[in-house]
Amino acid sequence: MELTFLVDNNALVGSQFMAEAGLSMFIEADGRRVLFDTGYSDAFLVNAGRKGIDLLRLDWIALSHGHFDHTWGLDMLVRQYFQAAVNRRPHGRPGLVAHPKALLSKRKAVVPELGMLIGEDRLSRLFDLTLSREPVRLSDSLTTLGEIERVMDFEPRSTLGERLEEDGYVPDDLPDDTALAYVTDTGLVVIAGCAHSGICNTVEQARRVTGVDRVRAVLGGFHLQKAGPERLAPTADYLAGLDLEGLWCCHCTDLAAKIGLAAKCPVREVGSGLTLTF
Repeated sequence: MELTFLVDNNALVGSQFMAEAGLSMFIEADGRRVLFDTGYSDAFLVNAGRKGIDLLRLDWIALSHGHFDHTWGLDMLVRQYFQAAVNRRPHGRPGLVAHPKALLSKRKAVVPELGMLIGEDRLSRLFDLTLSREPVRLSDSLTTLGEIERVMDFEPRSTLGERLEEDGYVPDDLPDDTALAYVTDTGLVVIAGCAHSGICNTVEQARRVTGVDRVRAVLGGFHLQKAGPERLAPTADYLAGLDLEGLWCCHCTDLAAKIGLAAKCPVREVGSGLTLTF
C-alpha cells in the first residue's frame, strides 16, 4: 500500500504543498485507488496535481465522517468530473462509501451548517453510493471500519454540535465517525480521519473487524485538542503498548498532544505531500 497525505493542517517543511485545516489522503492498495476524505477546499486537488496523482481514475471515495473539513472538497472534485465529461476526457465513476448519518445536516453555535453540502439524491447520480453502518471492503486488504464501538472508559462518548434527524436537531455524538484498516503480512495499518470515537477505540475496532491483533502503524487525525491528562496519559500508554513502527498523528492533534505522545511513542513528522509505503 502507498498512502499520500494530499492535505493536512501542515505541509512538509521545505515543500511547496498547500496546507489547510482539513484532511485528505490518497491510497493505492491491491490495484485499487482510494480517496479518503477531501479536505475543506480544492487544496487536495492542487496537491494531487503536484504529486502527479490523477483523481479522475478513482475506484472509491471513502468519507470518515460528515464534517466540513473532511467533505467540502468533494464539491471541487465533482467539478473536475463534470469538466472531464463535458470535454470528453477519460474519467471513471467511483464508488462513494460513508455512514448513512454522514450525510445529515450538522450545525454548531453560530455556524448554521458544518456538514455535507451534497445530499444523497445528487450523490447517487454522481457516484455509486454505498451507505453502510457495517464495514465495507475497498480492496483485498483495505476495509472501512463501519460504526466504531466505544469501549475505552477514557474515551467517553461526547458531542460536537447538533445533527438534523427526522424529528429535529439532536446532540451530535458522531455515530458516522469511521476509519480504514489495511492488513499487511506483519500487522495492521490503522488510518483515522478525525477519530471522534477515540483513536484507541478506532484501533480496537480495526482489530475486531480484521481479526488481526498486531498493529504496525497508526496515522491520521486523533482528535486530541486541549486533551487533559486524564485523556492523554492513558491514550499514550495504550498506543505505546502496541509497539508501533510509527505513529503519524496530524490534523486535529495539537502540539501538546504530539509532545505527550512522543514521550512514549514513535511519533513521526506528517504534512501535506508526505507519502508512506507499507
